[in-house]
Amino acid sequence: MNTALWIAAIVLALVFLFAGAAKLTQSKEKLAASGMGWTEDFDPQVIKGIGLLEVLGAIGLVVPAWTNILPGLVPWAATGIAIVMLGAIVTHARRKEWPLIGGNIVLLAVAVFVMWGRFSSQYAF
Repeated sequence: MNTALWIAAIVLALVFLFAGAAKLTQSKEKLAASGMGWTEDFDPQVIKGIGLLEVLGAIGLVVPAWTNILPGLVPWAATGIAIVMLGAIVTHARRKEWPLIGGNIVLLAVAVFVMWGRFSSQYAF
């Protein structure tokens, strides 16, 4: 189970590291043109804030456990990622972007799996 949790956390971290980095480094217009139409509804600073949360969440999913410095932060990082995904689902639903919600649900499920597994004392690092 520990191996599955590590794999899930690493995959989730990579997805959010790249997604967050894109939001931090690209303009709102470029993000919208690349398929992130939801950015049209948000201020550029909010988009950058979401990107920062995603990058910090990605780091929090792996680095604390890997370095054994505050490994208890991992399930909290997964909780934060799950909250971001809930917000994404709501945003896409409001915009009637139904196909995008499927990916959000998958990422939410992986985040909940990591959260559940790492909050459980049975699956220590």
